[in-house]
Amino acid sequence: MHEARAREVLAAAGVEPVRSGAALLALGENAVFAAGDLVVKVGRGAELLERAEREVAVASWLEESGIPAVRAAEPKPRLVDGHPVTVWHRLPAAVRPAEPRDLAPLLRRVHALPEPSFALPRRELLGGVERWLRLAGDAIDPADAAFLRERCDGFAAAAAALTPHLTPGPLHGDALPRNVHIGPDGPVLVDLETFSSDLREHDLVVLALSRDRYGLDPAAHDAFTAAYGWDVRDWEGCAVLRGARETASCAWVAQHAPVNPKALAEFRRRVASLRDGDPTVRWYPF
Repeated sequence: MHEARAREVLAAAGVEPVRSGAALLALGENAVFAAGDLVVKVGRGAELLERAEREVAVASWLEESGIPAVRAAEPKPRLVDGHPVTVWHRLPAAVRPAEPRDLAPLLRRVHALPEPSFALPRRELLGGVERWLRLAGDAIDPADAAFLRERCDGFAAAAAALTPHLTPGPLHGDALPRNVHIGPDGPVLVDLETFSSDLREHDLVVLALSRDRYGLDPAAHDAFTAAYGWDVRDWEGCAVLRGARETASCAWVAQHAPVNPKALAEFRRRVASLRDGDPTVRWYPF
């Protein structure tokens, strides 16, 4: 979605004071605008309406549960010219960058919650693999695509057979420090679109993989596990969820390969490390 189109939808939505003089904060699946005390997210298309409805419901549920998180300013999304529009209370300026240790107490509280009154989806780590590989097309080696498809099938079956250590239930789904905002009153959870109900270990494997693949300082990971109270790497199922996440991460980069040589190079690096069974090869965020 182009910024010009997003601004047309924003104007049609008539949200004050955002309608006039809104600043663009981000442009991806959602265009995110801010002005005054409000933030407005304009979704790419009507297919994102259900996700937007769930995100607003999650925000209300977390507020009722007393968990610090971004708060919706309207109870339901609007559908404006075929685009879901959600309105949020703007957070105060961050006092410092979030660290892994800031995330842990929020996850502990989320992981203690029972199921909400509305349905949360499963955490489909591998759900996008086939689509991303199709988007990669001829830009990647067909043998690499076949290798990832085989890995995807294997890890999907293995994940379904896991015995969890934690009680399954609600989880954040994209548990990284970038999704924590450190305001004057402390850490606040943001980006609620990926909330799911599944193995809570999913939320902990993210940072374990960041430590091993993406250069997260081991001391920062130790601080995270100490604050959470458990290290997911001690769980026998960790390798399965890690392998599934690595497979998905490879395929996600592949979709950018047709137009970006750096993405193709990173894809090849990642696939080679998986083929070689080398968990120490550094991957780079993309």
